[in-house]
Amino acid sequence: MKKITSDIYYIGYNNENADLFESQFPLKNGMSYNSYLILDEKIAIVDSVELDGKDVWFKSIEEILKERKPDYLIVEHMEPDHSGAILEFVYKYPEAKIVTNQKSLNLLNQFFDFNFDDKVILVQEHDKLSLGKHSLTFFFAPMVHWPEVLMMYEKHSKTFFSADAFGKFGVIDAKDNWIDEARRYYVGIVAKYGMQVQNLLKKISHLEIDRICSLHGPVLDKDLGKYISLYDLWSKFESENKEGIFIAYTSVYGNTKEAVIKLKEELNSLGVEDVLIKDLSRTEMSENVAQAYRYRKVVLASTTYNNGIFPIMHDFLIRLSEHGFQNKVVGIIENGSWAPQVEKITKNILTSCKNVKFIEQYVRVKSGLKKQNLKEIRELALALRKEE
Repeated sequence: MKKITSDIYYIGYNNENADLFESQFPLKNGMSYNSYLILDEKIAIVDSVELDGKDVWFKSIEEILKERKPDYLIVEHMEPDHSGAILEFVYKYPEAKIVTNQKSLNLLNQFFDFNFDDKVILVQEHDKLSLGKHSLTFFFAPMVHWPEVLMMYEKHSKTFFSADAFGKFGVIDAKDNWIDEARRYYVGIVAKYGMQVQNLLKKISHLEIDRICSLHGPVLDKDLGKYISLYDLWSKFESENKEGIFIAYTSVYGNTKEAVIKLKEELNSLGVEDVLIKDLSRTEMSENVAQAYRYRKVVLASTTYNNGIFPIMHDFLIRLSEHGFQNKVVGIIENGSWAPQVEKITKNILTSCKNVKFIEQYVRVKSGLKKQNLKEIRELALALRKEE
């Protein structure tokens, strides 16, 4: 329990032992599942928590309300990490109403063996809910990142309740870099829906916002322009780093790795200092995808394997294509002892991605590096350097 304003409380649940988010994204510092309480003439709870956190959640509610009872549970988002304790809430506070939209009601009735129809107040876009001096205005944000997502603006405190938007991995007070973990979260969870994020940003552009209360990560109440600008940049599929180069590679016996190191040396000699190299076999996949999102210039280096492409690189390419990879310049290094396939497969997988320019000069290694390859690496470095 933590006071955000004189009348708004944080009542979320920190799971410090959480090791995976959505069973696929490794967590370095656990995960927060945020919920909020607005204390007024009427009392509103904003979202519940995952079921494992229900005892902590209910304890926080009881400590704040004493003998009072909540009037409303507002459901912004129906993923089980936020809706897990809803049925327990209904049993504990049977007089309270659930405020949400029709799509969330449909999901409520799907997730739980309980008919919520008589428990729900359905709202439309721009509807208002008065709690007393606090007044909530509802905004629909479909596919940011589920179709039912509901967000709210509270006028008195100038607070924007943003559902999963502006969230990040980690417990609420994690000592990490917000941008890095928010980027990894955004790219993994939201990136495909950039157009929908743009629509949301336009909807709220006229609001005077003093704080953003997301369902994951800290309450943002400083430098909001920075966070909103990043979401604007990401959702336009623009790269944060336009000059540096990200090299993602796989290497079975070290020959492809050697080519990558030579490329970095050539780029450094040409004045390109920011060259980030990641071995896909030894680094975390969601971090690699986020870095490919961050850099405008990306080099993909891999080996032919089973007459295809090395499995981890294949996985990486599929993830890029599924997460809105676009507006990029891509260089390719391929290795194949008798039937190189990397260039062809890479281009085939990324062909559906918008505005991806492949550097004409590419490197083809047949087993080990030769003098001809060193010349090709130099030409690739020069071509990457020239790209604006």
